[in-house]
Amino acid sequence: MYLKLIKIDFIFNLMKKKTLLLFFIFSVCVSYAQKEKFKGQGPINIVATDSKPVQKQWKGEFKFSDNDVTFSNEFEGARLNGITQNNDSTYTALITSENTPINISPWYTFKVWSKKKQTINLILTYQELIKHRYYPKLSTDGIGWVALDSMRYTAYNTGNTKTFGNSALPLKVKLRLDIGPDTLWVAGQELQNSTLVNSWIDSLTQKKYVTKSTIGKSTEGRDLNMLSLGNTDSKNRIMIISRQHPPEVTGYLAMKAFVETIASDSKLAKKFRNKFATYVVPLMNPDGVDNGFWRHNAGGIDLNRDWANFNQPETRAVKDFMEGLVAKNKGKFYFGIDFHSTWDDIYYTVDPKLKGNMPNLVPNWLSKVKENIEGYDPNISPNDKLVPTTVSRNYFFIEHGAEALVFEVGDNTPRDFLKEKAVIGANELMKLMLENIKNK
Repeated sequence: MYLKLIKIDFIFNLMKKKTLLLFFIFSVCVSYAQKEKFKGQGPINIVATDSKPVQKQWKGEFKFSDNDVTFSNEFEGARLNGITQNNDSTYTALITSENTPINISPWYTFKVWSKKKQTINLILTYQELIKHRYYPKLSTDGIGWVALDSMRYTAYNTGNTKTFGNSALPLKVKLRLDIGPDTLWVAGQELQNSTLVNSWIDSLTQKKYVTKSTIGKSTEGRDLNMLSLGNTDSKNRIMIISRQHPPEVTGYLAMKAFVETIASDSKLAKKFRNKFATYVVPLMNPDGVDNGFWRHNAGGIDLNRDWANFNQPETRAVKDFMEGLVAKNKGKFYFGIDFHSTWDDIYYTVDPKLKGNMPNLVPNWLSKVKENIEGYDPNISPNDKLVPTTVSRNYFFIEHGAEALVFEVGDNTPRDFLKEKAVIGANELMKLMLENIKNK
């Protein structure tokens, strides 16, 4: 898709129709996901989840005195394993994973600056058999991000005809960057490390009906923070989690908008919070996020394969919280959602023939989402193979009867569209759940 956009960008730049270009790219991205459906992943493999070693990256500054250029990975969430200088204006970076085997989600984030203003070429390379996945974003402060101009992006060794997956990716890419005394941040997706996530959590707790608690510690001792929204004395509950996999930022951004809608001052949200307690773990894998890992936690494990064995402290913390709450004052979890990111938007649901605490909630909800977004046809992949539980969706449904799903947001989903779906989704869910609970 990026190659198509590069050609389009070139044509419109020649025509100097910048506004039309931005509108066209947005339209293509929105309609694209609707025309070519991502088929989703195959059956989930059951794997051992006992901890195994991870390789920590060296942290520091990579200095090149010839041109007074410095690269740095000295911050939470950084990933830059090595860099060499090819010539006066070109550098090659190496990005490697925390351990293997691992899926192709090569996360990268670093800072670069120089004493004088100059333009450099930066080639991103990866370990053997790994390709480039995330389109580069730039920032001047690590908070606000914009995509790199497509005219400054070159993909190599493509030769691809596929739209999704490994075969659609280039082996390496070249970025053309303007640098100077002010720091330039480069990342695969918007940086959202634990400091930034916790800042967002704290901002929500300014509302009197939102509280923060810690339900456990990660492998490296970081807090696993949870938000509680609404009437926590209610026996009607929903569970929301996000960021089991560190680079999956689009899922996290959708989760933020979803939760902010439930926490809003709308009449609907107030009514929902009176009837339901909402529990949110926004950052399931703080160690992986802050270490700049591609996929795993500090125990070297994919957390979303540990919902049957619970060998990792992060999954155990959620399990203990949910089961402890039910044991304490009974009640039910009626809905559970786990936000992720993948090649394109897809909803991994429980097969509708299987009935939980609020039958048909998820199919009806997704139908409402479709009705309320013009031209949108949700890509839904139901599953009836839920034992062993293995992943969060299966655990939520099998152990708690919660109508559950994994919502995977596309890596390149436009941020405005991502937010629109999350806001509409939250509102339609609240309406349906209030109507259903009234009839119980």
